[in-house]
Amino acid sequence: MAGITLAEYIRRRKMSLEAVDLQNGDERIIDITEKYGYRSPTAFNRAFQSFHGIAHSSVKDEGVSVKSFSSIVFRIAVKGATEMKQKKHFASLAYLQPLDKEIENNFMVVPKMWQDASVNGTIQELAGMMDTPPMGLLGVSACNDEEQWKYFIAVSSTKTSGEFEEYTVPASTWAIFSGTGTNQSIQELEQRIITERLPTSGYEYANAPDIEVYLNPDSQNARIPVSKKKG
Repeated sequence: MAGITLAEYIRRRKMSLEAVDLQNGDERIIDITEKYGYRSPTAFNRAFQSFHGIAHSSVKDEGVSVKSFSSIVFRIAVKGATEMKQKKHFASLAYLQPLDKEIENNFMVVPKMWQDASVNGTIQELAGMMDTPPMGLLGVSACNDEEQWKYFIAVSSTKTSGEFEEYTVPASTWAIFSGTGTNQSIQELEQRIITERLPTSGYEYANAPDIEVYLNPDSQNARIPVSKKKG
């Protein structure tokens, strides 16, 4: 959401606060080491020097400067209307890719999956089997706490094929968000849904997959239904 991973944000904030403590306080190094969770003063100094470019013992020297990383603040802005639809379950034929529970990693995995599927003919095969709504190529994110996270490139179909996995999308209430652009634009839209739309909508995610519906085979035009339920 902020263009930085949570782990890196925490690391930068810790380093900033450590420098403030050293500059303005009289705490011993061993106390600061324990306060911020380092195994030893040596490990602390190594990390401090890597981030700030100076040893921790030099922070009070005249003319020395240290880096500062401020807290991130989110400002919620609600824009545009959201279409809501009820839809029964539907079956699909799908090309499967396991997902990582570190979401940032999937922002690299999924675009490559689409690229590979386009080059090796998978998308063309799936498109030829599409015969029921929603009419378009589907990007299905099936994520829950109990099972391996998965991403499917799929089409809604009544046909069967031993080459592709069969997957049934459960019945749900769907919030539909429209967008156009490249894969990067789709990821930005997903971030906006999480940070801007859902917090003020009166709805929350249901236990159902997210579905991207690509109206064009080249994924340049998309409508993204997001599964939600009332809180």
